[in-house]
Amino acid sequence: MIELHRLNNKRFYLNHRLIETIEENPDTTIHLMNGQSIIVKESAKDVQKKIIEFEREIFVDKIIKIAYTKNQEKQS
Repeated sequence: MIELHRLNNKRFYLNHRLIETIEENPDTTIHLMNGQSIIVKESAKDVQKKIIEFEREIFVDKIIKIAYTKNQEKQS
């Protein structure tokens, strides 16, 4: 989940995998697959960066776990 802010500065967390589209006109509006729309303070580019950062953390963590497991198997 990524941390975002509503226009009133209230923080919330969004499951980014539910995002269908993001547009700026001029406020950033995130359209979800369930038809709901959310207006956020972050730019579309910032939302994109947050998604990439989140996915990168998950991917790197998985790679480390796989490498560790294979190393343990070799030592056995």
